Amino acid sequence: MAGWEGQREKVVVDRSEGFGERLLGVLLDRAHEMPPQLVAPLIAEEVARIGGRDVSILLQDYDQMLLLPLPGRHLMVGEPELIDGSVAGRAFLDVVIVEEPLAAAVRVFLPLLDGSDQVGVLALTLDSVDDDDRRLLRRLAGLVADMLVTKNSYTDRFFKARRREPMSVAAEIQWSLLPPLRMTTPQVVVAGMLEPAYNVAGDSFDYALNDDILHVAVIDAMGHGLNAAVLATVAIGAYRHARRADVGLAELYAFMDSAIVEQFEPEQFVTAQMARLDVGTGRLEWVNAGHPAPLLIRDHRVIRSLESATTLPVGFGGDQPQVSELALQQGDQLLFFTDGLVEERQAGGEQFGEQRLINVIDRAAREGMNTQALARTYSHSLMRERRGITTDDATLLLVEWNGGSADHLAVLET
Repeated sequence: MAGWEGQREKVVVDRSEGFGERLLGVLLDRAHEMPPQLVAPLIAEEVARIGGRDVSILLQDYDQMLLLPLPGRHLMVGEPELIDGSVAGRAFLDVVIVEEPLAAAVRVFLPLLDGSDQVGVLALTLDSVDDDDRRLLRRLAGLVADMLVTKNSYTDRFFKARRREPMSVAAEIQWSLLPPLRMTTPQVVVAGMLEPAYNVAGDSFDYALNDDILHVAVIDAMGHGLNAAVLATVAIGAYRHARRADVGLAELYAFMDSAIVEQFEPEQFVTAQMARLDVGTGRLEWVNAGHPAPLLIRDHRVIRSLESATTLPVGFGGDQPQVSELALQQGDQLLFFTDGLVEERQAGGEQFGEQRLINVIDRAAREGMNTQALARTYSHSLMRERRGITTDDATLLLVEWNGGSADHLAVLET
């Protein structure tokens, strides 16, 4: 008989289901077949099980000015909340739980995060809040956000709740093309904005994080209205197709160029910037096809524009793209933008200009905001500086590189 020395000690694992697991488990078990209109009642029921009441789901509107209440059975539907200056807005912008003391109760505001994209805010009232409540509510908010995003793909309820005004057909097309406005990982953060939100036509952006490479594209299709939106759709579709074939930037540009040449008249084209960032090393490559040069932001100020050899816009046919390279430092930010941000004319006829853009960035960057809040602040500040004038689309995409590794997220804590 073998000795006891060679035998492994049996590990006893507690598989009992605690209250919090049961609560989240019920929501998860029902979520996959839950019709969109029943999401709100189920969430309200789950919150009631921990003594919560007055549940509100607040979704950000398309131009990121307000948090708009989602209507639904058992939800408290109040007035829209300003993102700037409200308690709900602080939870949204700072991505933190905010607690507002009430008479004999606490109003809790939790950011709704799907992955790292910010969907909105979950608000509810409890008699009191302790650390167990906070942990459970944080996980509940994450599950609610996942449900909203999943159901969003086959219902119009959430789209309609986010709108403050009618949206053009061109804008409908552009918003349907977009990836999430925000992505956050330990190594890299991306945040984007489109203006005018309800009438954008030819501007768009796209990104994808494939292993250690962040792929980024910002485009501006010539013209206005529906024709520009169709041109942008083909450009983004061609970009994604080539990107997913794992080709380099030169081949990617050539494929996009061929797609536009084959489908449109010779005078129709797309200006674009395509970039690849190694999130492990900080090595950046980019092609500038007729766009304003990106800006490099370091230590909270613009230190240079990334001037480079210019490649002809996509659709002119046959140009050899010029690929530029740069080694980033940890904490560097890159601002990609379309010409609508700097070429808008002031009342006296003068262009807004790159220097005014740099001044706005330098002021906002010193305030210590996260990347998503910075992108939003840049866009809204520029709109105010232009006195609300927008005769062309204006798009920006902010990328922050922090380096390091994300491997620790794949290790379970013991």
